[in-house]
Amino acid sequence: MNEITQLFINVDWNEMATASLDTLTMLGASLVFTVVLGLPLGILLFLTSPDQLLARPRLYAALSVIVNILRSLPFVILLIIMIPLTVLLIGTSIGVGGAIPPLVVGAAPFFARLVENVLREVDRGVVEASQSMGASTRQIIVFVLLPEALPGLIGAITVTTVALVGYTAMSGVIGGGGLGDLAVRYGYQRFQTDVMVVTVALLLVLVQILQSTGDRLVRHFSRK
Repeated sequence: MNEITQLFINVDWNEMATASLDTLTMLGASLVFTVVLGLPLGILLFLTSPDQLLARPRLYAALSVIVNILRSLPFVILLIIMIPLTVLLIGTSIGVGGAIPPLVVGAAPFFARLVENVLREVDRGVVEASQSMGASTRQIIVFVLLPEALPGLIGAITVTTVALVGYTAMSGVIGGGGLGDLAVRYGYQRFQTDVMVVTVALLLVLVQILQSTGDRLVRHFSRK
């Protein structure tokens, strides 16, 4: 026990627990907003794309440009660019609350594009059959597209959640809180390697839990 204590002499386990909770808070809150914003955007991208139910080439092109621009921005740069807007919305650009807006802006377009791709995999014959029976666009979305695409949507949420874990770690660069903040302040700036090792290990464990849970859910709903 003493050897372990000496090995991680710089690690404050209470602070590590608090940082882990902050990371989970950022992850949960940003994931909810990402799905709430990204799912409708992804559906709109799919519906307005060529040869789909609400084909609008110009609208689709405009949405695609916006999504591609936001997706192409490195997240660290997005964090800095969004500081004024984050302060306006939250009142601060640091801490858990200050990290959530850029997390959502960074992840929502990514998730929307995944949703669009998942919906493209739905059998077109099922959609056409629903149309022939007089189903409205709303009914097709709610009762055909989303149920048929459910396993793929769960997979998309899983991929986005794992990406958000990395984003939460990067938010530590601007004092976003959580494990990333500890890694930057202690592991990097103070050269405390043991703190860096523990934070990285916790993030890896979190990713493994999220990925395995998502994979099990995909398999479960794929069998139905």
